[in-house]
This record gives sequence, C-alpha cells and structure tokens, in this order.
Amino acid sequence: MDRDDTIMGKLFATTVANAKPRERDYKLSDGEGLYLLVKANGRKLWRLNYRHLDKQRTLSFGAWPEVSLVDARGQRDDARRMIAAGRDPSHEAKLAAAREKLSEENSFKLVAEEWIAKNEREGMAEVTLSKVRWLLAKAYPKLGNRPIAKITAQEVLAVLRSIEATGRYESARRMRSVLSRIFRYAIATTRAEHDPARDLRGALTVPKVKHLAAITTEKGAGELMRAIEGYSGHAITLYALRLSAHLFVRPGELRQAEWSEFDFERAVWAIPAEKMKMRRPHRVPLSTQVIGLFEELYELTGTWRYCFPSFRSPRRPMSENTVNAALRVLGFKHDEMTAHGFRAMAATLLNEAGLFNPDAIERQLAHMENNGVRRAYTRGEYWDERVRMMQHWSDHLDHLRDGAKVLKPNFGARRT
Repeated sequence: MDRDDTIMGKLFATTVANAKPRERDYKLSDGEGLYLLVKANGRKLWRLNYRHLDKQRTLSFGAWPEVSLVDARGQRDDARRMIAAGRDPSHEAKLAAAREKLSEENSFKLVAEEWIAKNEREGMAEVTLSKVRWLLAKAYPKLGNRPIAKITAQEVLAVLRSIEATGRYESARRMRSVLSRIFRYAIATTRAEHDPARDLRGALTVPKVKHLAAITTEKGAGELMRAIEGYSGHAITLYALRLSAHLFVRPGELRQAEWSEFDFERAVWAIPAEKMKMRRPHRVPLSTQVIGLFEELYELTGTWRYCFPSFRSPRRPMSENTVNAALRVLGFKHDEMTAHGFRAMAATLLNEAGLFNPDAIERQLAHMENNGVRRAYTRGEYWDERVRMMQHWSDHLDHLRDGAKVLKPNFGARRT
C-alpha cells in the first residue's frame, strides 16, 4: 500500500459506512494522524500515526462499526494528550491490556482464599476461620468469579441484602466487614483500587444488641450450682459444667483445653494466643477446688490430648453445644442461662462484691480495653490479686451451692 492510497480530509459517518474494499488496502484520513484502514477483505480498522521520541509509531483503536467515528476521534484526542505529556500511547495501551488481563485473572474468590491463607499462617483461630468461610460461601455465587477490581458497591450491596432478607442482620454486618477486609487486602496487593464495601455500613439494618442469657444473682447462682451437682448425664459433661462456673473462660477455650497447657504444681492454666479471641496468651489461676476437679477428670480423659474430648472421637474437642444442651436438660431455658453466661455471672457477682480491682476482673475475663490511652496504663497482669480472686470465687460458689439441698434435673422447662 503506497502513500498515494491515502485519501485526505475530514471523514463523515456516511463516508466510513460506504467505503468499499478494493484490490489493495487503502486509507481514509480524518486528520491529525487518525485514519480508517479499509482492508481488501472488507474490514475497516481505525489507526493513529504519531511520533514519540523521534520515532514513527502506529496505534490501533479497533474496528468499525464496533468503534464509531466519534469514538475513534475521542481515542485520538486522548492519545494526543498523552503525547503532549511526554507519554507513549502504545506503551500505555499495553499496560492497560496487562492490567485488564491481571484483573480478569484475579477473581474475588481467588483473592479471598489467598487472604484466608494469610490469616491462617498468622494464627487466626480455626473457629474464626470457619465463620469467615461460612460467610464467604454465601458471597461466592454472586461475586466469586468476578474480577475483584471491577466489583461495584451495588453488587456488594445486593449480596448483603440477600442475607438481610433472611433476617440475619448480624451476619450481614459481619459479611460487610469481611468483604471490606478482603478488598483492602486486594488494594494492598495492587489488584484493586478501592473498597466498595467500605461505605455500605449505613445501608444495612442495625441488629439489636442481644445479651447472652445469664444468671446474675447469688440466689440464682446457688440454684444453678446445686442443679449442676444433680446432673446425671455424661461424667465429662458434669465436669465441664462445674469448671465452666469456677473458671468462667469462654466456652470455646474450655472445650479446647489440652492437658499439656496445665501446670498443676504452679496452679496455672496457660492458654495459647491462637485459642484466644483477642489473640493474646492468657493465664488462669487454678483454685484448690479446680485442681481437685481436674485431678478427677484426669482419671477419665488423661490419656487423651483434650481435657474434654468429643464423645464421637477423642481426637477432637467436645462439641460447642454440649454445655448448653446440659443446661437445657437441667431445666434452664435458653433465655435463662447459657454456657457463655457463666462469664457474666462471675463478672457481675465479683464486681458487686467490691473486693477486687475491676481491672483485675476484666483481665481475668481476658477483655481488651477499648480506650487506647487507658489500655497503655493497665498493662499489668494483676496476677497476685487474680490468684486470690479465683480462690475466693471457688469458695463463694461452694458457699452458694451449699445453701440448700442438691436439686435433681427435671428434664424439661423450669417452672417459676
């Protein structure tokens, strides 16, 4: 194709549409380097000739009619602005194509699974990982195969709305948080530029705060301890009930307790950070009553890894529903007492007693101080005070328990 094959002048849409193929390729010029290349096979391709760093270059804008005359002129103007700024449009186009390919390859599911693996390496608790995977499984059908860089706030909101529609407002709130963390990870690893979940918090229904049921009076605590002594179910469950009251750790921390974590000579249980909600190691002083209970429990489960092994397989810890199920057998309804309620019971009665520093009680509960400044001044373990407090608590539970005769389970709802 020779230079003479170029027809000069401004183009019209009709000129482009009516251009017929010839024996040889020819050009229809629109000016400022833009032209339509009419191929002998009938294809019509937009091209731009330009110079960059004293070299002649050609840039392709696509084919007509997919790219109209107006679109081609717009791309030409964009390219000329790049040239004026000292940038090469061809190089920029290659970079854009590479980014597009990378975007298509980096699906939301791929990035999410990579983020999960990172958190797993960093020691995120398995129970937390399981909850995250459960939430993401509900997001994957709509977002999983989408390039993470192209996901919009509207798409994220549609996923959250589908969770809300089932009445799971707290799950929707948690999903928004998880999705936001994944998008931020994608930004940090240069696979996305914004977090579409960040600003959707105000669009969700705020779940009502639900306080876990707990007995918080001395009379009620005494009744509970007597009912526990009357439990006639599995012996391991009985010890789980007793120790839940004396230790008031989180239910998951108790059921996953391992014999290797205990130093009975020093009367301390050292819970590793990966088992704790706040990802900090935690020590629990053991009262004489607690040591006695563990000595009895050792006769039942001491040959296994877990203090409270699963009834189905001793290689796994006790089910998370075991203690709650036992409380139901004892006649305590779900809105009266829960496994987690032992913590509220201890916290309430210990604070009301006024014998111990509230910070010591909070430290024993393994709570994290929300106020950063205050947290800096309350780093102390209060260990000696906590040792005294845990012995006092066991003594007090025994006193409350012995206030009346042992109650037998009624295997049904309690009557008031």
